[in-house]
Amino acid sequence: MTYPLPRVRGIALSVVTSVTLSLASIAPSQAAAKIQHLTSPGGIEAWFVQDATVPLIAMEYSFAGGATQDPKDKPGVANLVGDLLDEGSGELDSKTFHERLDRRAIKLSFSATRDTFRGSLRMLRDNKDEAFDLLRMALTLPHFDTADVERIRSQVISGLRRDTTNPTALARRKFLEVAFGDHPYGRQTTGTLESVPTITVADMKDYVGRILARDTLKVAVVGDVDPATLGRLLDKTFGSLPAKANLAPVPDVESAAPPQRAFVPLDVPQTVITFGGPGVKRSDPNFMAAYVVNHILGGDGLSSRLFHEVREKRGLAYSVRESLLWMEHSAVFIGDTGTRADRAGDTLDAVEKGVRRIAEEGPTQKELDEAKSYLKGSQMLALDTSSKLALALLEYQQDKLPIDYIEKRNAIVDAVTLDDAKQAAKRLWGQGLLTVIVGRAPGAAPQPAAATTPKSN
Repeated sequence: MTYPLPRVRGIALSVVTSVTLSLASIAPSQAAAKIQHLTSPGGIEAWFVQDATVPLIAMEYSFAGGATQDPKDKPGVANLVGDLLDEGSGELDSKTFHERLDRRAIKLSFSATRDTFRGSLRMLRDNKDEAFDLLRMALTLPHFDTADVERIRSQVISGLRRDTTNPTALARRKFLEVAFGDHPYGRQTTGTLESVPTITVADMKDYVGRILARDTLKVAVVGDVDPATLGRLLDKTFGSLPAKANLAPVPDVESAAPPQRAFVPLDVPQTVITFGGPGVKRSDPNFMAAYVVNHILGGDGLSSRLFHEVREKRGLAYSVRESLLWMEHSAVFIGDTGTRADRAGDTLDAVEKGVRRIAEEGPTQKELDEAKSYLKGSQMLALDTSSKLALALLEYQQDKLPIDYIEKRNAIVDAVTLDDAKQAAKRLWGQGLLTVIVGRAPGAAPQPAAATTPKSN
């Protein structure tokens, strides 16, 4: 999954940013053996790794709902809530709240994805009581004072205005509109220039009351704290939240079927091409085959087929990549590249040729073996700090994977056969592409940059 970067509060003192748990030397199977399924006295559940290598604690947590729970005519509520929860709470105004975070080197952040409202907390072991208490106040007693709301609202609106001349932002937004139409996934999580000014404090308080509840809470903690102390902190932090969330139902949805193509005019030197189509949900039994073959086509690194076809062979673009995006109610694959306006047609032809070839022929055995080796080795880097491990454990819970998934993952990768990979390639790319092109029309002369933001459905 891909997520927007959260706004982080609290200073990053060198003792926090440079010191991490020494998990790099722990193999995934060893890390998995240390994962505990902890239940607090009050019934709060968490996946927990106790590690006293350094005196730090990292916690990741989430609530179901996310931006899909925004009112249809007011996208951006969840995002604005995430930006405002740490702007004063309880007896502390915004300035005092931030000073408390900074004084103790506590890092606290909130963000909204399409399906979840999530948070992150980092602290030194000796500051854990104050850190968890500040989080408790932010979740249960937010102020939403007018001055803070208008300050943060203006920042969000400024970002949305910048996006009107950002070809990558315009392409991603248009792609989701084409793929999902009127479904909540087709809306912009950050809202629009039309919706954000209309969001009220009452809208945000209603969102907090409906979404932040114990029944959908998922927690992952890694660090220097014992189970009994952690259970007490979890109860104190989350125990006073409502027992049940009040979520509006969100239907499952299939991405629009390719091939389709959309063009958004924007006078910028570089044309951006975003492409994709229906993907594979995380619960699908053939997910890992799709994940492996997707790495072969457009994954990270310099060895993907698209990188070879577009950059190395033709020199059309600096980079090109493609990834799977899975959500609670749908899945897509999505990729992008950028090139000169006069080379956009050739670049898109090269991408389509590469996609068509792997759909028809599948990967080679050599490509499959190399992809498996890379994906297994990269798992070590994905778990080499407390923060990375906590984030991974939260995402595994959200994806409804077993607590020993880290231990089993490499065997699941190894089990993918060449026939599995070929079938997955045909399923993913056999229909062609949904394509969005943002830039100058062919042959158009440069003009002052201006664009109209596509309206969210």
